[in-house]
Amino acid sequence: MSAVATRIALVGNPNCGKTALFNQLTGGRQKVANYAGVTVERKEGRFVAPSGRTLHVLDLPGAYSFDATSPDEAITRDVCHGRYPGEAAPDLIVCVADATNLRLHLRFVLEVRRLGRPVVLALNMMDAARRRGIVIDVARLSQRLGVPVVETVAVKRGGAKALIERIDASVPNVVPAPIDQAGVDELHAEVRAILADTVTLPRDTVAIDDAIDRWALHPVFGLAILAALMFFIFQAVFSWAQPVMDGIEAGIAALGTFVTGFLPEGSALHSLLNDGLFAGLGAVLVFLPQILILFLFILVLEESGYLPRAAFLLDRMMFRVGLTGRAFIPLLSSFACAIPGIMATRSIQDPRDRLTTILVAPLMTCSARLPVYTLLIAAFIPNRSVWGLFNLQGIVLFTLYFAGIFSALGVAFVMKRLRKDKSEHALIMELPSYRLPNVRDIALGLWERALIFLKRVGGIILALTVLLWFLSSFPGPPPGATQPAIDYSIAGRLGRMLEYVFSPIGFNWQICVALVPGLAAREVAVAALGTVYAMSGSDDALASQLGPVIAQQWTLATALSLLAWYVFAPQCMSTLAVIRRETNSWRNVAVAAGYLFGLAYLASLATYQIARALS
Repeated sequence: MSAVATRIALVGNPNCGKTALFNQLTGGRQKVANYAGVTVERKEGRFVAPSGRTLHVLDLPGAYSFDATSPDEAITRDVCHGRYPGEAAPDLIVCVADATNLRLHLRFVLEVRRLGRPVVLALNMMDAARRRGIVIDVARLSQRLGVPVVETVAVKRGGAKALIERIDASVPNVVPAPIDQAGVDELHAEVRAILADTVTLPRDTVAIDDAIDRWALHPVFGLAILAALMFFIFQAVFSWAQPVMDGIEAGIAALGTFVTGFLPEGSALHSLLNDGLFAGLGAVLVFLPQILILFLFILVLEESGYLPRAAFLLDRMMFRVGLTGRAFIPLLSSFACAIPGIMATRSIQDPRDRLTTILVAPLMTCSARLPVYTLLIAAFIPNRSVWGLFNLQGIVLFTLYFAGIFSALGVAFVMKRLRKDKSEHALIMELPSYRLPNVRDIALGLWERALIFLKRVGGIILALTVLLWFLSSFPGPPPGATQPAIDYSIAGRLGRMLEYVFSPIGFNWQICVALVPGLAAREVAVAALGTVYAMSGSDDALASQLGPVIAQQWTLATALSLLAWYVFAPQCMSTLAVIRRETNSWRNVAVAAGYLFGLAYLASLATYQIARALS
């Protein structure tokens, strides 16, 4: 190798903290693009080492093996081997491994070592390993592997200091790792031998894991436990959040009254603040507690090690409907947002399985739907207990979430029959040890989710709310007009036009207006409804509380129809854009938007007509 390594490649299994290390090394000196001809993302950056040398860093896609089964793994393999067109082989490979799960990660480390190139092993998440009582003899591990080993904590400032110092001090002297041509069985045997020699697990860890898994992974009791957990979560979303929501609602109303009290009634600025910002944004902000409670449970389940077990429990069911077991993680990610869920399908090796997962991911109930669901449920479903134990509103929310899940399974089943695919792809996943979630990590996760939500409120939702206020205000009513001003505006006229299409499913013109900006972000539909009803001349006390307004003016059939619509409706435009990017096909975008719109309309039509007949 050259005297100075100018190109460093970061490699490792997915979710090992590799990208966090890359961010620590490069800071803002990085660029993101796609590899030529494919949708796999590449990140490049540089950093100046303490010696003053500028080193170039490439964050390669996550890979479990060089025996590539996905586009991500193929690119990582080819770049590391020096076979990727236009890419020189890296001068140094930094292999990142999760210290809390070396049993899974060491196999890939051994494969990287077999390349015969200079390698440094970054043992990441060492703080988490110590909290769990895992003891790793780093010096002995380095001796067994024949490569330098350093400890890192990628998520902490300064957590890559030891790695930087090691790279800077040893790059000219790092010798290629010994070439080892062992087969798969030999690799597994070597992993077991290295673990036995260098890693000490807490004495009771394995026994406790086995005892819990006898119940958690049982084909009957395990599914019952999973269903009970999900049911409890959605009960808590309503029961725990209500006091905080009431406080936020009262605070926004008081702030709106205070701010607009200094402005003359009827002025454009008064209308913008009162009917646009406070009526629109306030209608969305009030749902932040419910979103955070939902993510609290998701983070706890992920940190505890339970989510991979849920994947195993659902694997057989997913096979039967035409989804690979690997689809579980992307679909689970889609509960937060369909965009990262669709991007996570890159780990699915079969192109048909990947496309099916991409097309059904929008049916997962993303967090953006939660404001719509909770608004309608709170307005039309009584807040009463069932059998003295369960909250009826929580039961309805639970049902809506599972409606999305079962719809996705149903669509996947139809797609499997249409393509007459009989192939199967087994799910292979290492189960981590159970562990107590770290309070700090949970708090950071919730803080990040709150910031994401608030940035959306202060960004796209704010912009669309102001735009909708403008469209609802202009042009003004003609002299002698008797209807509310919004009826004569651009938004009012657009709503009346769309009402011809949506009236068979029970949507009034106000709902039709809200559907349009809702294509940009689902939460905007709630803000849009708040603005539209505020501009419609409703009583000011009611206009500040959207739930009582729609409860008075809508029928139950309309509310149920809108709930059905949002179970299936086409996702936001950004989701469709990601489908285009990931599949490189406008046809797939059209298929996704078309079948989702068709399902939404048919489901709403059936719901509305049945509800009217029964009322």
